[in-house]
Amino acid sequence: MRLIKQLIPFLFLLLGICLFSIYCQNPGEAVSESPYLNHHDSVTYVGKQQCRACHSEIYNTFIETGMGKSFGVASKLKSAARFGHQALYDKQLDFYYLPFWKGDSMFIKEFRLKGKDTVYQRTERVDYIIGSGQHTNSHLTEINGYLYQMPLTWYAQQGKWDLPPGFENGRNVRFSRAIEMECMSCHNAIPKLEEGSLNKFVSIPDGIDCERCHGPGSLHVQEKLKGIVVDTANEIDYTIVNPRKLSWERQIDVCQRCHLQGNTVLKEGKKFTDFKPGMVLSNYMEVFMPKYKGRDDEFIMASHAQRLQLSKCFISSNKQSSQSDTKGFEQLSLTCINCHNPHVSVKVTGKQIFNNACLKCHGNNACKDIPKNIALQNNNCVVCHMPRSGSVDIPHVTVHDHKIAKPANKSELARIREYQGLYCVNASSTSIESRAKAYLNYYEKFEGEMQSLDSSKWYLSQLKGTGMSLDLWVHLLYLNQEWQKLSSLISKKEYEAAALKDAWTSYRIGQGLQNVGRFEEALTYYNRSLILAPRNLEWKNKKGVLLIQLGRNAEGAQLLKESLALQPKQAEPWVNLGFASLQEGNQGYALFCYNKALQLDPDMAQALLNRAAIYHMQGKDKEASLDLKQILIKDPKNTDVKNLLMTLMK
Repeated sequence: MRLIKQLIPFLFLLLGICLFSIYCQNPGEAVSESPYLNHHDSVTYVGKQQCRACHSEIYNTFIETGMGKSFGVASKLKSAARFGHQALYDKQLDFYYLPFWKGDSMFIKEFRLKGKDTVYQRTERVDYIIGSGQHTNSHLTEINGYLYQMPLTWYAQQGKWDLPPGFENGRNVRFSRAIEMECMSCHNAIPKLEEGSLNKFVSIPDGIDCERCHGPGSLHVQEKLKGIVVDTANEIDYTIVNPRKLSWERQIDVCQRCHLQGNTVLKEGKKFTDFKPGMVLSNYMEVFMPKYKGRDDEFIMASHAQRLQLSKCFISSNKQSSQSDTKGFEQLSLTCINCHNPHVSVKVTGKQIFNNACLKCHGNNACKDIPKNIALQNNNCVVCHMPRSGSVDIPHVTVHDHKIAKPANKSELARIREYQGLYCVNASSTSIESRAKAYLNYYEKFEGEMQSLDSSKWYLSQLKGTGMSLDLWVHLLYLNQEWQKLSSLISKKEYEAAALKDAWTSYRIGQGLQNVGRFEEALTYYNRSLILAPRNLEWKNKKGVLLIQLGRNAEGAQLLKESLALQPKQAEPWVNLGFASLQEGNQGYALFCYNKALQLDPDMAQALLNRAAIYHMQGKDKEASLDLKQILIKDPKNTDVKNLLMTLMK
């Protein structure tokens, strides 16, 4: 009994609350008038089935394209994967993953073995499959509208299962990667996000549809039903966008809205769903990409628009270049649809269609390679000038590089890869705020180089401390974890005003205040962030923790229960709810909460430590020792846990 009295204060010194952080981006700028009538807010989206009524032939070929198959409810028809293989093993986290069908429903089972015994397992249903299956199928699960990526992807070209991009090398976040609007708005039609949340969707369409490239169609449908027909051979029908009749700049914008994946900075007040075909993309978002000296051959999966715009063919045709090697070429505007018919799958587009696009400018005798080599490639321009290679962001995938160029030799590629900074792909000039924000986003969301924060700080130092820069300074200090500096900003009235209108600024200042122990002030900012974004689960949990730290256990516990009612498969709030219950002397419910957390994450150190404390209080030191040993498997240098274990084993 004496040992217990000595040990309990030490246990409670370690026993605690799970704290966590989250990330996002902010918005930015105005838009000009458009001649297209379906740009008006009163014109609504009608869905591809309505388009099918008049355009059935186009519809039937489009749904077989990569875009048409980009997203759908998980079904055996939608899945391109093979099943019945051995489970995939993640050796860093010591988890196995096995996909399987039960009736018409797909599941992914996560489990852990000790010898031949299963010592842990968790099974989640797959609700959606994202990706056409030409390159990959990734898998999403939905919990009360909240959407998450699952830890297993099918790589079609190599016919294998593996961890998804970004989950490799010990970064497997299992079932907790939130799928936000930036991702969904490219793989889908126009999904609807619930106001005040990051990843809770009210409606989710089944893939990219006609209106993503043609704009909302209600006005077009109404006029055709009234018999109002436009002779599109001689005129433009302004009730709907035909990308072929747009300028080459606006054509590129339609495609690069999604085929330009990168570090996107939204303009102030804009959302990912605001852009419509025919509009100027840079009025809504600016997309920044990292530039590396010496590795011009590298590219990411969805970089088609960026790579095309680096091509001499593109530059000479669209920019009217005066370079000598373009003299004599017919000056034609080069865009994506010179080679691609968006209504027809590339799988059934013959090579001659692509070759013909080249021959329009280069002629039949343009290739300077020897006839023997040309014949070896079956007279296929693409094989040499747009070679297949792996993308740097997605494993087990090869795609055609859309930078049209002369084949590079190995010595040209064997150069040092040197990071040179970010540049904006879709705008020739950008604001200082936009560049500062791009560097912050790049560091935060893409694990960018540490000097990105220095670059952001330099850009911010060029401003006079007004407008958007207030939010950006808060963001910079937050990422640098300069909590004292961050919390000191509330003494400045302009920062307080910025926090009142921006949820993320409120949240970040709140965390700064919480981390320096100014709990009452932190609560004010958390309250404000949740008024602006009431469905943000992470912030609900953070406020619940803060209320518990303030000794307001009942209020904190109630907020955590509200969060769990919305999404019960969150490990952190279960741990924090357990702590609040233990503070009230309710060991039984606290143990229930810790068990819930560990069913979701068997390696969660705080849950194991807190449960070990309860076991010790109950005289179950053997069980407590097992929990402490489990912590040491993942964190073998944890001296506090080692000391606790040694004390228990005396």
